[in-house]
Amino acid sequence: MVTAAGVEACLPIRSDMDLMWVRQHVRQAAARLGFGLVDQTKLVTAASELARNTLVHGGGGRMEAAHVVSGRVNGLRLAFADDGPGIPDLDRALTDGYTSGDGLGMGLGGARRLVHEFAIDSAPGAGTTVTVTSWAVRPPRPREEV
Repeated sequence: MVTAAGVEACLPIRSDMDLMWVRQHVRQAAARLGFGLVDQTKLVTAASELARNTLVHGGGGRMEAAHVVSGRVNGLRLAFADDGPGIPDLDRALTDGYTSGDGLGMGLGGARRLVHEFAIDSAPGAGTTVTVTSWAVRPPRPREEV
């Protein structure tokens, strides 16, 4: 069972400077929750892509970060929300290589592959919310010498 330990932050996404604050917050929160360096990097990369999409395609919005717990494992849930034009074709938008702008078309699909859980809610004219969750995977216990 996943329980929310509380919202850590709600950060605005209105400028390139805000993108930097989002990345910094996500890295610090992940480190504090016990994420290893590789998992921190994956989550920060996904957050950076999603925050940029929020700014560029959604006209700006916000990121909410929440500490979540499943059993003894800590996680970080990030929700990126905007009130922009929405995504008319989600399947197409999640396809690698698709882009509605000047990018490489790896944003949503790439972000989805970098996290453990990915959900998107969008409709034309109704904005978009992308929610991702990553878990701090515990390393295996060392083998005992016999």
